[in-house]
Amino acid sequence: MVVMLMDKDLQIKLNALQAVLHKMGRVLVAYSGGVDSTLLLRVAVDELGDNVLAVTALSATTAQQERRDAPRLAAELGATHRFVESSELELPAFVKNPADKCYICKKHRFGALVDMADKKGFDWVADGGNLDDQKDYRPGIRAVKELGVRSPLSEVGLNKVEIRTLSKQLNLSTWDKPSYACLATRIPFGRSITPAKLKQVDAGEDYIRKLGIDGQVRVRHYGDTARIELDSTDIGILAADPRRSQVVDYFKKIGFEFVTLDLTGYTMGSLNKALDLKSKG
Repeated sequence: MVVMLMDKDLQIKLNALQAVLHKMGRVLVAYSGGVDSTLLLRVAVDELGDNVLAVTALSATTAQQERRDAPRLAAELGATHRFVESSELELPAFVKNPADKCYICKKHRFGALVDMADKKGFDWVADGGNLDDQKDYRPGIRAVKELGVRSPLSEVGLNKVEIRTLSKQLNLSTWDKPSYACLATRIPFGRSITPAKLKQVDAGEDYIRKLGIDGQVRVRHYGDTARIELDSTDIGILAADPRRSQVVDYFKKIGFEFVTLDLTGYTMGSLNKALDLKSKG
């Protein structure tokens, strides 16, 4: 499919992405309904049509928003979509929440997708990894590479800003959608990951979004304490009544004793700072 953009550099990268996907043949896309995987799915469907299958893995680490968005967005793109159950919480090594838990999870989850692709006759499994993912602590990338999973957006050099810009020019509703991450990333390293904790985090974040907070929302789980991270522009909105008192009441209802709002604002991978401090002694 020919798409003409105003930005020359972005056009070159889109053309490269189209060419990469066209050569891949039949592709199973690991689909979350987020900005990155939606752009990947859109271009894949444009190039490959019915030779694309979007698959969303479900477990206790999957946010309610992702469960709602993935099938709806895939249908809008004309893609065949499937849910598949994932069981990483049955892995003791993952539940212990070590620094490389994302590697353990991705190896398990994407291993199942690779098996599924083999059984259904797909040539490749592709994910929405982008160039910026290389800059953060992402042990899951190693698992993806070991399994032979492709990351076409990263392969053609697309970063997050470019992906949002391209998504907007392609009229994708996800172009300004906040990033969502696995709910297990809300629990500090070394503290066990349990379905109860994940449910608290998911319920808390979903509630805050329903109060009209459209930007990034993270509820970090510290036992009886919730630390809420928002975009700096949304901090004042949530700190003012009636939202403040509504959040406090709801969070205590779902099991938190203390509710805090981080004035620093949302920072991608903020819990990774603990690893930096540990490495420096």
